[in-house]
Amino acid sequence: MSLNYRKRLLKLFLILMFFTYTCSLKAEAKLQPEEESTIEVFNKASSSVAFIKNASLQWDWFSTDVYEIPQGAGSGFIWDEDGHIVTNFHVIYQADKIEVMLSDQKSYPAKVVGVAPNNDLAVLKVEAPKELLKPIMIGSSKELKVGQKALSIGNPFGLDYSLTTGVVSALGRSMRSISGRKIHDVIQTDAAINPGNSGGPLLDSGGYLIGVSTMIYSPSGVSAGIGFAIPVDIVKRIVPQLIQYGKVKRVGMGVVLVPDRYRRRIGYKGAMLLEVQEGGPADQAGLRSMRRTRAGNIILGDIIIAADEQDIESNEDLIDYLDSKKNIGDKMDLRFIRDDKEYGTTAVLQDIGM
Repeated sequence: MSLNYRKRLLKLFLILMFFTYTCSLKAEAKLQPEEESTIEVFNKASSSVAFIKNASLQWDWFSTDVYEIPQGAGSGFIWDEDGHIVTNFHVIYQADKIEVMLSDQKSYPAKVVGVAPNNDLAVLKVEAPKELLKPIMIGSSKELKVGQKALSIGNPFGLDYSLTTGVVSALGRSMRSISGRKIHDVIQTDAAINPGNSGGPLLDSGGYLIGVSTMIYSPSGVSAGIGFAIPVDIVKRIVPQLIQYGKVKRVGMGVVLVPDRYRRRIGYKGAMLLEVQEGGPADQAGLRSMRRTRAGNIILGDIIIAADEQDIESNEDLIDYLDSKKNIGDKMDLRFIRDDKEYGTTAVLQDIGM
């Protein structure tokens, strides 16, 4: 075998080895369909995610200077092309100055349009170029299933545009808002939610908003695989009101309820009426408040035990049902106890403000 022939064989062998190695690298680098889908969702949704910095202003007692004290950071997302940004109320709570960073990495001053502390939601507004205001795709939380994919985009620990993935771990959870009121039907997810993720979007596998990342349950203060998000169906109900009115227009019956601790001492379950507003829905429905006779004896007010066939065992049950199920002008069938007898009536609900 000639030397030239051997050289040609060696060259061919090296070419084949190089080709095989290159093909193996390409095979290793090839993404799986699920990975490609996740990347597509992130690329599409990230331009709708905003990062929020808030600060308080404090006077120096020994000069006329005002100092800006950073209070924290959070996340949010673009709601519409008018520059409305949705986030958590606790992200901007007690802030004197708020800035929002958009996808161009520039910060824009933001003003508060409306807040809903009971739902831990807030709406900000920024004046920014139209091409940056890409609203997030709004989904639904009504048909969510435990086990389906969930993706969170946010600003954990100031590390912007961070993506974490997981699943919907549970549905129907409850948590306390900053005002102390319960938020029901909360989504639980194991997609990592750390400080700074608050207010950011929780997405489904199609990139549609299913919730607002809100808080974590963790002994250490960082993600332990249990995060919570306010379902988008609540967001869709609250945000338009915050944009239009600056607050949530709450429905009610025009009553003051006896505190549960006193009602429990008497031995009843339900929502007991302390006062009934004259001309209000409860008054028009024939409900009676607590009153005192001329002899000084106290006659208990009516005790609501069911609303639209849903049992009412406490004041919170009634308030939660009104907040989550009813709108202004809706009729509500009530069952109540008066003088140890059960009666029924219907109330037409009105706006009672905050």
